[in-house]
Amino acid sequence: MGKAKMEEERRMTIQQENQDRLRHGSPEEELQSLAWYHDGLTRHAAEALLLSNGSDGSYLLRKSNGKAALFSLSVRAKDSVKHFHVEYTGSSYKFGFNEFPSLNELIKHFANQPLIGSETGTLTVLKHPYPRKVEEPSIYESVRVHTAMQTGKTETDLVPNAPSLGTKEGYLTKQGGIVKNWKTRWFTLHRNELKYYKDQTSTEPIRALDLTECSAVQFDYSQDKINCFCLVFPLRTYYLYAKTGVEADEWIKILQWKLSQIRRQACQRNSTFSL
Repeated sequence: MGKAKMEEERRMTIQQENQDRLRHGSPEEELQSLAWYHDGLTRHAAEALLLSNGSDGSYLLRKSNGKAALFSLSVRAKDSVKHFHVEYTGSSYKFGFNEFPSLNELIKHFANQPLIGSETGTLTVLKHPYPRKVEEPSIYESVRVHTAMQTGKTETDLVPNAPSLGTKEGYLTKQGGIVKNWKTRWFTLHRNELKYYKDQTSTEPIRALDLTECSAVQFDYSQDKINCFCLVFPLRTYYLYAKTGVEADEWIKILQWKLSQIRRQACQRNSTFSL
């Protein structure tokens, strides 16, 4: 009987909080009012931002790739980023088996109740909201320090040890340059270099591609391979394919991002020289 009464009180509390929230605006208005909501951020970009500038317990909310009412809460736990689904039901936000009348209530709850924040089972509480109104670093290696993190560290403390923004690694299958066979290689993307190795354990790369010489990265349908894309260089076009479409899309997006940054920096240098 006591348990039923507690459940009834909980329902009434949620109903009252829902009414309060509706008086203050629509769910869209609530989202935009949250400084840590990133509307157009991708999964990989969220990981890059949190690993580069965040700390243990840094978090942000973004739209999920699924349906419109589905969001992802991205949380840094030590050296990894975990993504949790948050679903808007029309009157509350569903997170696992829990429901909350507002996103702020969800955050308050997990500021005290830890989440399982990594594959190893590390417990992490939500500590540091990652603000969206922060300029991206104009150069990947020059990582800005976000004062909102309140880490107590200075820029000189963080920058030398911070990983460069926009890094990626993984296996891709590559077409040979002379013999047109396909071999799986381990690729690493760091700064403006795309290197590939015989496998993940190799210490010396087979080749390092300078992305400042690359003119385009795009999906390719000429090689009769699923999830295939190409990198266009002056003397050769490299054809690669990934195991999944999602993986290929992530590689293409991060490589295109690199190229856009390279071009922007080149334009900035040219405009400086012309002054």
